Amino acid sequence: MPSAPGHRAQKVAEADFPTRFGQFRIFGFRVGAEEAVALRMGDLAASRAPLIRIHSQCLTGDVFHSLRCDCRSQLEIALTSIASEGSGLLIYENKEGRGIGILNKLRAYELQDAGADTVEANERLGFEADLRDYDLPCEILRFFGLSTVRLLSNNPEKVEAVERAGVRVAERIPCQADMVDATKHYLRTKKKKMGHFIEGV
Repeated sequence: MPSAPGHRAQKVAEADFPTRFGQFRIFGFRVGAEEAVALRMGDLAASRAPLIRIHSQCLTGDVFHSLRCDCRSQLEIALTSIASEGSGLLIYENKEGRGIGILNKLRAYELQDAGADTVEANERLGFEADLRDYDLPCEILRFFGLSTVRLLSNNPEKVEAVERAGVRVAERIPCQADMVDATKHYLRTKKKKMGHFIEGV
């Protein structure tokens, strides 16, 4: 597939990728030492503003269905939404634990068990509340030649990052799962301390 001029994302591989949500094409990308994958369904050029999700890796949620977070639910909402439209792009980046890595994330869990919220736990470990940047996902959007998107996200920083990269966010679409008792405190912290757009908490 031709890429947009000026992008830095190197496509390493691509292949057909059937899933229970439908038929995708999976791409592997690299910029420097950073890697990510993208799942594309349908013809992105067929829509003036294709549906996009930038999803950060969450081993505990995505794989083990943890209820300490809403990551697995958001991933399924995104894939279901893209499949419902018949086209769209999900970018899956390697940013476990908001960028602190899996082992530090488990250390943060210990602090949360002792009463810290997710932001306080990261800060006590010496990290910012959120270490992620979105340079590679934005490079992937450029690779696919996207200038306008509809972004599935509750995170204002993702919207700002995409627009700083020169891609217009025509619409921010909520990506909010049903709240359960285990996620209430987590979601309240996201809303109160990180400014996420979350209803009902």
